[in-house]
Amino acid sequence: MKTKQSTVDFILDQLISAGDVSARKMFGEYALYCDGKVVALVCRDTLFVKITDQGHKYSGKHYKEGHAYKGAKASMVIDENQIEDREWLTELIRITAENLPAPKKKFRKQFLHGD
Repeated sequence: MKTKQSTVDFILDQLISAGDVSARKMFGEYALYCDGKVVALVCRDTLFVKITDQGHKYSGKHYKEGHAYKGAKASMVIDENQIEDREWLTELIRITAENLPAPKKKFRKQFLHGD
């Protein structure tokens, strides 16, 4: 089952004050970005947040691991009640973004054309 656009729209609305947050559709599912970093995936209408030590500590009793897709690294599975808690979710996404490394710069190959 692919993720519904309405699920992604709701999550983005909940994160309106988390920073520069956006989603990008990838293979029928979505990558969630905060301040230029991939912080989560939304797969099968479920939010999977990347694990950081600080995010793990913050989530406390709400911490549960799962995999967004076969072969994916473990992520924090965020249940519907926690997605509904705008302040909690916003803080988790901020903490996650702050504690992930900056994305690697991609270099474009330039081809020289002989005249």
